[in-house]
Amino acid sequence: MTRQTWTAFVSALAFICLAVLLVVVPVPFVSWSPGGTRDTLGNVGQEPMIKVQGIDTYPTTGRLDMTIVAITPADARLSLPQALLAYWLPHRDALPRDAVYAPGKSAEDVENEDADMMETAQDDAVVAALRADGRPVTEMAAIYSVTLGGPAHKQLLPGDLVVSVDGIETPDHEAVAKQIRSHSIGEKVRFVVIRNKVQTEVSVTSVESNVQSDVPVVGITLGTGYQYYPDISFDLGQQIGGPSAGLVFALAIYDKITNGPLLADRHLAGTGRITPTGDVQAIGGVQEKIAAAEKAGAVAFFVPAGNCRDLQGMRTEMALIKVGTLSDAIKAVQTLNASGDSAQLPSC
Repeated sequence: MTRQTWTAFVSALAFICLAVLLVVVPVPFVSWSPGGTRDTLGNVGQEPMIKVQGIDTYPTTGRLDMTIVAITPADARLSLPQALLAYWLPHRDALPRDAVYAPGKSAEDVENEDADMMETAQDDAVVAALRADGRPVTEMAAIYSVTLGGPAHKQLLPGDLVVSVDGIETPDHEAVAKQIRSHSIGEKVRFVVIRNKVQTEVSVTSVESNVQSDVPVVGITLGTGYQYYPDISFDLGQQIGGPSAGLVFALAIYDKITNGPLLADRHLAGTGRITPTGDVQAIGGVQEKIAAAEKAGAVAFFVPAGNCRDLQGMRTEMALIKVGTLSDAIKAVQTLNASGDSAQLPSC
């Protein structure tokens, strides 16, 4: 074999090895791409995605899509070619892995956090929609989490609404904490809670705090919950996480509980985290969600006002309606119904 042949052989082998390394060696990036849509006014199987019971509901028309971003799973890795494609292809993105998944978190941790955020989005959407329709909603102290193996484990549950502690009414979580601290370590603390709309009494024996000596605790964290009478449940048909469907959930519920078809046969879509007071907050992946909605055939898309800056240079045939609150979204649809002209609406 001549020297030139050896050189060519070694060069080819080195090229093949480099090519293989490019394909198999992971890079610290995560891809985002359009992940499809789901009609929040439609059915999953034979049942509505959003089921409302306990109050009058009304027929809806049209379609209101939640939009989904497909993200590289926490337990998967991108190769360099995949990351480059995600970066250069339209309506896709490649982000630093640490910006999406906190270092040290397992795939199970990420999945559980996403599920918790989706559950919170649904709860907040229900409260926002009921308030928008003038329905009574009462703020109450609520159990946010329970320490595994702690005194309250299996006694109190996340989501329990606290009516009273030791017979003393507790209108907020500060009142609950104050009443717990009034006990001696080892004493029983009597809670009256509302769980699944049923009032229940629970006794928990306090223990000493691990971080503050002589301070009694029962192994719970507290937050704000809400009491209302309709029973509103969600079935998405698959595991979808994150908080960004809150706005369309709230709008769909509002459409169901108010007389007259709000969408008037239109196909709309949107995104945005919603608060219990109806404020709409910015989310990630807005361009990918707009692309998913356009592909599905939506004619207009609700964009959180805080995301308008993320749409520079993006082209779409849909009307991009800027909203800062649930009320903005409702008024926008009502304006479309009255005039049919999306040009009158605030846009990004």
